[in-house]
Amino acid sequence: MAAFNLTPSNTSPFILMGIPGLEAAHIWISIPFSMFYIISLFANFMLLFVVGKEQTLHKPKYLLLCMLALTDIGMSTSVIPKALYLFWFNLKGITVGGCLTQMFFVHMVTVMQSAILVIMAFDRYVAICNPLRYSTILTNARIAKLGLVGLIRAVLFILPLPLLLSRQPFCANHIIPHTYCEHMAVTKMLHGNFTVNRTYGLVIAFVVIWLDLMLIVLSYGLIIRAFLRISSKKAHQKALSTCTAHICVMLMSYMTCLLSYLTQRFGQGLASNVHVTFANFYLLFPPILNPIVYGIKTKELRDKVGKYICRSLLPGATDFKAV
Repeated sequence: MAAFNLTPSNTSPFILMGIPGLEAAHIWISIPFSMFYIISLFANFMLLFVVGKEQTLHKPKYLLLCMLALTDIGMSTSVIPKALYLFWFNLKGITVGGCLTQMFFVHMVTVMQSAILVIMAFDRYVAICNPLRYSTILTNARIAKLGLVGLIRAVLFILPLPLLLSRQPFCANHIIPHTYCEHMAVTKMLHGNFTVNRTYGLVIAFVVIWLDLMLIVLSYGLIIRAFLRISSKKAHQKALSTCTAHICVMLMSYMTCLLSYLTQRFGQGLASNVHVTFANFYLLFPPILNPIVYGIKTKELRDKVGKYICRSLLPGATDFKAV
């Protein structure tokens, strides 16, 4: 990604301003940023470690959780370290190539995460509607292939964004009123007509967000139909428990993403610091909440995590059963 073809007029660095209007409070704002980042890294790496170590967790459901954890790590790491440098040391400069690379990874990981949520919805559909065929329909190898397809889709959809920007001249003012290089914030600095860039961004948002949401809604529509046909109260509770964690993670991811997108596109009357704050919600909250939600709602995973925590705190302990 470092090989973006930049014209000579685009070689001067961009300036990230952080959160406009709150520059004096940047050092205080860095405290929740750094705390959330450290906790999200710990939680997601713990999930990856436990699933990797425990053979009993080598199942499609937990492979999808590992994919989600990797996207959470990638999303926060692509933005928060640079934002902390800005908050702590007032290091605002970023090269054009670095800016476009950051923009690519942020949006690529967003599209990849959306694909994983769709695969998770399909996983829940098969688990509830075709439980006897679950192990034959969804194998680890098939989940890995679906994840690879989601990654290829994300790269192919997002790669044109920085490529289109790198071939156009920017205005002399290279100030970005943001904590990171978001597509619309960078597009506004183009000198001349940026209709193609704006239109392509809208198409990607529609194809990815709305198409993926429709697929998830379809999966849950079929799940609800199967749910209504179940007469056993115990089976009702089991089916509901199976979907709760995914529904919570899906709502957190899509709601924060849509909120950020809508404020960027249609919130012209809002102050810049409101735009930037909403954009950062998507980078701060889902990566820390996703592993916690699944850790709480998934008993098998909760037991294994508890066992490793117990071993680290009490070296003589041999096992632990979460209550």
